Amino acid sequence: MRTLLVLIGIVALVFLAALLTGFIKFDQTQTAQLPRLEGGQAPKFDADVGKVTVGTENKTVAVPDIKVQKPGEQPR
Repeated sequence: MRTLLVLIGIVALVFLAALLTGFIKFDQTQTAQLPRLEGGQAPKFDADVGKVTVGTENKTVAVPDIKVQKPGEQPR
């Protein structure tokens, strides 16, 4: 039970961080109206979420050549 509560708390914190950083943005497009005799209207929202793209790129990287010389050995 405690694990479930911790998991829900972590998910809530991640969602809150996404909202605060602007990664997720909600805009209300239609307001709610209470029903009087009949009907009523639920609010509508547009969700604008960020996009993450992951790709690969081939590059050539120069790696330094390391030579170890032990004491008493002659350099090559």
